[in-house]
Amino acid sequence: MLQSHYDYIIAGAGCAGLSLLMRILQQNELQQKRILLIDETEKERNDRTWCFWEKEESFFETIVFQSWDKLQFYSDDFSSEFSIAPYSYKMIRGIDFYRHCFAVIRQSPNVDFHKGKIDRLFSDATTGIVTGGKTITADYVFNSILFGKPELKKKDVWLLQHFKGWLVETETPVFNVAAATLMDFRISQKNGTAFCYVLPSSPTEALVEYTLFTPALLQPHEYDEGLENYLRAFLGLKSFTVKESEFGVIPMTNHRFANRHNRIVHIGTAGGQTKGSSGYTFSFIQRHSKQIAENLARQEQPFVAGSPKRFHFYDSVLLQVLDNHLVEGEEIFATMFRKNKPQEVLAFLNNTSSFATELKIISTLPILPFFKAAMRQMM
Repeated sequence: MLQSHYDYIIAGAGCAGLSLLMRILQQNELQQKRILLIDETEKERNDRTWCFWEKEESFFETIVFQSWDKLQFYSDDFSSEFSIAPYSYKMIRGIDFYRHCFAVIRQSPNVDFHKGKIDRLFSDATTGIVTGGKTITADYVFNSILFGKPELKKKDVWLLQHFKGWLVETETPVFNVAAATLMDFRISQKNGTAFCYVLPSSPTEALVEYTLFTPALLQPHEYDEGLENYLRAFLGLKSFTVKESEFGVIPMTNHRFANRHNRIVHIGTAGGQTKGSSGYTFSFIQRHSKQIAENLARQEQPFVAGSPKRFHFYDSVLLQVLDNHLVEGEEIFATMFRKNKPQEVLAFLNNTSSFATELKIISTLPILPFFKAAMRQMM
């Protein structure tokens, strides 16, 4: 039975909403808070996979499905396998994440889960949601739902990272479990920046994803053709079984998403927690969720500043370069990994690098096209 008022409403039971809820439930000071979690689905499918890198144990370490200390990178001009210690590259399956979170939620007497669509958010004299014609108020609403493409400004770039993945099984051992393929650019670039990555969980099983950075989606059959070609031409597979399939779309943009509206706090992609130039989200969500929960526990407002502004500028420049085809994505990422330590590149992509490291990495990229893109952003 839904109440008319909660302390917190969490809109969306995806990565951001569930991560925040799990962080809140960890705080002793917040154990008595009444919380409503609402989503259109009950999260019972293995619909996505999250990958991230970190030096320490993850908050969700118990459900890390696989991790690697070595990564592989391939392009036409540069290929390498490198150790990323002290980092580990980690993979969490969606179904494991959902089951873990909901097992905790079901043991939490002050949390209600409601399956339903949110018709509207509001925050004026009061704050809350409207769902199924019912109005429910809260002290704060934490919203992870992107209700539509935002209105872009003059300097905003809007690309899509779209991907399809197959969980592939082979009859004979073919996969190197010791290393994950972070990016393989040897595939056709006719549609724009495109690469595959391979996450092996056993010698006979791996998740293989076909990923593109482009303004528009492909036709459904084109993703299948891209995966099929990669598996046969580059991995040398003559026969395989597709056990599972996943598909996703993430905005790659320098648009500044509002982090809040009055007492509505935006989280996840809707709150600007997706890395604009790469699409990585999981680590940013974890840092954001942790800070929000700690603020709430200290009885402070849950309004958290993002990464330093210089990282937004870097993302903006790179997106300008990609959108205007000043330098192809393959060349950009190949140059970064060829001319810099992988640990430095990973810190740079995670917005945790030092300014000195950032200058070093930037200095290895093609100067003129990046300078032109930077000037467009500053004018």
